[in-house]
Amino acid sequence: MSGLSRRRLLISAAALAGGVATFGRPSRALAVPTVGELSNLEEIGPGDRDYLALTQRGYNPRFLARPEKIFVPASADETVVAVQRAVDQGLRIALRSGGHCFEDLVDHPETKAIIDLRLQAEVRYDQAQRSFSVGAGAGLGAVYEQLYRGWGVTIPGGSCLGVGMGGHASGGGFGPLSRLFGSVVDHIYGVEVVVVDAAGKASVVLATRDGQNADLWWAHTGGGGGSFGVVTRFLLRSHDSDGSDDPARLLPTPPANLMTSQIILPTASEDSFVRFVGNYLAFFEDNSEPGSRFASLYAPMFVSPLLGGVCQVTPRLDADLPDARALHDEFVSAVLDGVWPPPVVVPATEGPFLDMSSRLSAPKGRAPSSGKYKGANLRRAYSPEQLRTLHRYLSDPRFQGLESGVEFFPVGGAINARSSDATAMPTRDSFMKAFFIASWRNPAEENAYLEWSRNMYRDIYVDTGGVPVPNHANGGSYINYPDNDLRDPQWNTSGVPWHTVYFGDNYERLQQVKSKWDPRNTFRHSLSIELPDQ
Repeated sequence: MSGLSRRRLLISAAALAGGVATFGRPSRALAVPTVGELSNLEEIGPGDRDYLALTQRGYNPRFLARPEKIFVPASADETVVAVQRAVDQGLRIALRSGGHCFEDLVDHPETKAIIDLRLQAEVRYDQAQRSFSVGAGAGLGAVYEQLYRGWGVTIPGGSCLGVGMGGHASGGGFGPLSRLFGSVVDHIYGVEVVVVDAAGKASVVLATRDGQNADLWWAHTGGGGGSFGVVTRFLLRSHDSDGSDDPARLLPTPPANLMTSQIILPTASEDSFVRFVGNYLAFFEDNSEPGSRFASLYAPMFVSPLLGGVCQVTPRLDADLPDARALHDEFVSAVLDGVWPPPVVVPATEGPFLDMSSRLSAPKGRAPSSGKYKGANLRRAYSPEQLRTLHRYLSDPRFQGLESGVEFFPVGGAINARSSDATAMPTRDSFMKAFFIASWRNPAEENAYLEWSRNMYRDIYVDTGGVPVPNHANGGSYINYPDNDLRDPQWNTSGVPWHTVYFGDNYERLQQVKSKWDPRNTFRHSLSIELPDQ
């Protein structure tokens, strides 16, 4: 039996009981652990059997860390022990929940200790907190299934089932239900976090929306993972919930059934591409206010480089709405308007929420190819000139791979019903997220694909220094789409710092939280919140 398999059977009583939380600041350090606690904590080094598998949990094969140690704690208390060991030994720490970071924020040459949270994946109802307790290592697919089958509720998270809660929720979190129910952070009531004080002592604290550690809670509602401490679990309760004792009233109830179809533009000339994508963006720009009658409509678009830009739109919406079919048909008609040759429309089908959601989601697993990823929030639709630029890059015969392209994800709706400082995630006035993907299998092609991706992004945003500087048209970017190029003056010539693109006016407040809770800068990476004096 491997170390990790054995570990799954030997979860300590402390793990089953949950971590001990403290409610003040400064919080107490964990008492000196017993021999039993020390022996139960999984610690894996380069010579151990599970080491290679754990180092390869990262989504992007482009990056691979070779840490001296990997800790696999099964509880908050064991996480304290792991952090304390790393601090005492001077090992730079990185955190991993699902492993879906696109950049080298975890898999970095300077990473000397990885704290892997995969064993902290429990989903349960916490009666004392009147919230759902979800381990940071839980994958989104498991979270959706357990919340829905157990209590008939859900959270509006992403559609990649293997993504871990730790990074996804800390960075904001959005998905197919966000236009109806907001971002994931709108449903975080509390976080249990292992922090390190100025003396280098690790402890676990509980921070809640209405508690005395509310600043630490707020920082984890969009400030990104790996900046303040190790989140071991989230407490989930909607921001507008009345705190009922009935678990079924604490989180959103999803539609019972979903309707879905497909719209495909199989070959795209420049004119048809500009018209089709332009129609799509214009529709959501016009129908993304809070309370829109199209609030339940989510229709991501993927544009592949093949044949000049194959466009595929996959609408889904609440099938039980009285006018569901009419809403669907109105959207399809708007997207098809004036496009020649006419796109292919696959007839709509219906099915139960959980089954349809799973079918429309990306399965678990590592990316099959190395990649470079870039993101942007849109406050206004791309201009025809920007769309022509996009088509030009996607038509380049040197980069006709199946896995490269651009994705568009509709947002707005309930996300935009709250103020920009209600949570650390500042973007509450955009209607779309754009996601640029460059993917290659041959290592010899890396530099060419990187140049293609960077030039495409730069030329799309040529009027704002090569990046989506927040203004009337752009809403910055999304920290869960991390891109180190934003802090590189070669690719960001705007004069606007990277942290403004990600965090806007919330960054100074995030720095204050960082200074208080991580004064030694124990938790850091290339896009983490920086101490004020750095």
